[in-house]
Amino acid sequence: MTNRSFTAELGRALHRPAFLAVPSWALRVALGAGLASEVVLASQRVQPERLLARGFRFRHPTLDVALANLVGAAS
Repeated sequence: MTNRSFTAELGRALHRPAFLAVPSWALRVALGAGLASEVVLASQRVQPERLLARGFRFRHPTLDVALANLVGAAS
């Protein structure tokens, strides 16, 4: 999932517009050049293949379901 699609899903869950992207240089300025900005800006593509192969079932298997649960819990 890209940051753009995550932001769009989060906007839908919060019933707020999510159309502006924050440039990476602005995040580096806000968070500093250290580990915090690297964690936010770094990219990982992971799949829980071993968990799924062993029959693990996620409580919230998709992002929209997980965000709806989080937003509902915060409301």
